[in-house]
Amino acid sequence: MSSREGGQKKPLKQPKKQAKAMDEEDKALEQKQKEEQKELEDLKAKAAGKGPLATGGIKESGKK
Repeated sequence: MSSREGGQKKPLKQPKKQAKAMDEEDKALEQKQKEEQKELEDLKAKAAGKGPLATGGIKESGKK
């Protein structure tokens, strides 16, 4: 009997991913995405200081 019969087995090693060569289009796209992400974060920070935009939600009538 081997001592490794029960318990968790080791996962198989995954082959390492090769670093793909980035051309000019990939670099431009990546730069554009970084800028958009930065703008989005700035807008989120700006909006965080204000109250909620839509406080309506479910409208309740005065009658019950």
